[in-house]
Amino acid sequence: MGVKEEHSLVTPAWDAGEGVAPVNTLDGVADASADASAGASAGAPRSRRTHLEGEHPTLLAAYQWGILALVLAFLFIPLLGMLIFSVRFPLTGAWTAGAWETIFSFSGTTASGTDMSLLWEGLFNSLALSLFTVVLMLALLLPTMLALKIRPSKLSRVVEFICLLPLAIPAIVLVVGLAPIYRFISIHVFNTHPIWLGFAYTILVLPFAYRALDAGFSTIPVKTLVEASRSLGASWPTVMLRVIIPNLRGAIGAASFITIAVVLGEFTIASLLNRNNLQVAIFQLGQDDSMTATALALLTMVLGIVLLMALEIVSYELKKKREKNGK
Repeated sequence: MGVKEEHSLVTPAWDAGEGVAPVNTLDGVADASADASAGASAGAPRSRRTHLEGEHPTLLAAYQWGILALVLAFLFIPLLGMLIFSVRFPLTGAWTAGAWETIFSFSGTTASGTDMSLLWEGLFNSLALSLFTVVLMLALLLPTMLALKIRPSKLSRVVEFICLLPLAIPAIVLVVGLAPIYRFISIHVFNTHPIWLGFAYTILVLPFAYRALDAGFSTIPVKTLVEASRSLGASWPTVMLRVIIPNLRGAIGAASFITIAVVLGEFTIASLLNRNNLQVAIFQLGQDDSMTATALALLTMVLGIVLLMALEIVSYELKKKREKNGK
């Protein structure tokens, strides 16, 4: 009796003999849920992006091109102003390409008779500083980050904080602390050559280089690669040079290009420490020949943009190559 009553709770129509087949309650719930979901999805409004893509593709394209035009105008209108200033005399309004001819002819003096030797010295110093800073930055960050990726610990947070700290400290504040150190280095250790600014510039580029390398490390199984290499008898230098670095070409290239751009554009530290680099030479040249100095500043900025575009192209090509090899 108890069993029958319990069964009647589930299928009362069948027990009453009304000829109605039992209903699977789970199927009913599933069907009801599907119907409710379909009704809700049918009644719910579509997202704005889907609406624009599906019904107004022309409007979406115009919106995207409009945003791109605003960004390009924000970036390139100042460059256009510098270009006009470098070829047009401010007082008379006469147009001339003398500043650019002076730069690309590598002459010893400008049109106004200013000596250009200081500029070429500053350019050579900046290029040497770029190379020195890149090598020092990679030698410092690559082994440190590799060790932290193999054996994660609380030091990872500490290292990340130290590397990102220069973003919160202005360059002029860094100079206050670096000036006594560089005074001691100049007198007792090395000399006053600008190449030793690479130590200070390494501190400046740490936040950008760390982020670029960290993104590269996060895309590869570092621990697996290292353990496999070590189990096959590879030494630590071999692991670094033949396993880790080839898998980090894109990240290393990004960190290096950003480092070069920062070093070529640095002025504060070199000026306050009385060292000559490209930006200091452009500033001093601008005291006598503002048009040539503006042309040089514009050329430096365009070079930085070209470097970043080259970085993007190289990264894209490397990504395509990896995807092709993976297939």
